[in-house]
Amino acid sequence: MSDSSSPTLVAILPQHALDEAKLFTYLQAHLEGFTLPANVRQFQGGQSNPTFLIESGAASYVLRKKPPGQLLPSAHQIDREYRIQKALAGSGVPVAKMYLYCDDVSIIGTAFYVMEHVKGRVFHDVMMPGVSPADRGKIQQSLFETIAALHNADYTALGLADFGRPDHYVRRQLDRWTKQYIAAKTEDLPPMNNLIAWLNANVPTQDESTIVHGDFRLGNMIIHPTEPRIIAVLDWELATLGHPLSDLAYCCMSYHMPPESGPAYAGYQGINLADFGLHTEADLLALYCEKTNRSQIENWKFFLGFSMFRSAAIVEGVYARALAGNAADQRGIRMHAMAILTSNTGWRIVCDA
Repeated sequence: MSDSSSPTLVAILPQHALDEAKLFTYLQAHLEGFTLPANVRQFQGGQSNPTFLIESGAASYVLRKKPPGQLLPSAHQIDREYRIQKALAGSGVPVAKMYLYCDDVSIIGTAFYVMEHVKGRVFHDVMMPGVSPADRGKIQQSLFETIAALHNADYTALGLADFGRPDHYVRRQLDRWTKQYIAAKTEDLPPMNNLIAWLNANVPTQDESTIVHGDFRLGNMIIHPTEPRIIAVLDWELATLGHPLSDLAYCCMSYHMPPESGPAYAGYQGINLADFGLHTEADLLALYCEKTNRSQIENWKFFLGFSMFRSAAIVEGVYARALAGNAADQRGIRMHAMAILTSNTGWRIVCDA
């Protein structure tokens, strides 16, 4: 994706080349309405699973697949992406329609799924350029109403009781992402080491569990083409059952990051929010509490620090894949700077009395 509201399409990158003839033959047999001739282009953006637009006559579809090469343990589980989006259909959480999942790696080299092409706006810049101040605020409200709807969803009723372990999510995530970070790190970062130690010593004793998206931010939302509301939530690879405040804190990271910190992590620090029609973090947290019947947000410093730690681990993994030549986005090579920034920010947040 570009930094603007228009998704950018490019020719398929060499490292993500696929056998289009074999793919089209498969889709003719398994996807109702798919016809030839057809063509495929790649979305520029998305740091994890390569994503493609397939155009077939008047119809268009989106295909997501695993990346090639050696992958980190438990990463790129696109079968989980497909399952949760299919389960959430009709739940009040806006998701694209799922068409098919294919685990036959002989078709295009990896497992993949095909979903509806939801047409709308995508903003990787949290300032939402070109949007009126009033609509910026409404889109922010829609973002927090959507995350509240997700956390309110009854995962048992949706058939997702086995989608993850409903206990000790934070402790397990700390362990998982510490291991992922160590496996991917390219240099020693003392603030990251300090943050990991602090988080492990301060895990909240109160536990709760909902569906969590894992990467819930404005850049993973499709906004209606003309209206200030979310019509689809994308990129469900990290979704599981877990602590809702981890999702919420991640969604609020922009309030603690500087504007110049890159498209995916740019924030509002130093910006007069009211001039742009933007809400304060406190106002949006109050909206979330209202929608989820929560009296207050506890252990907020911990969850913000946790989100910075986890983000640092993720982007360092992207950087490692970029060095290996299989990251889905050419911007991946710049992700090491983001790992440094987010770990520094997380350590500063938890140290702030």
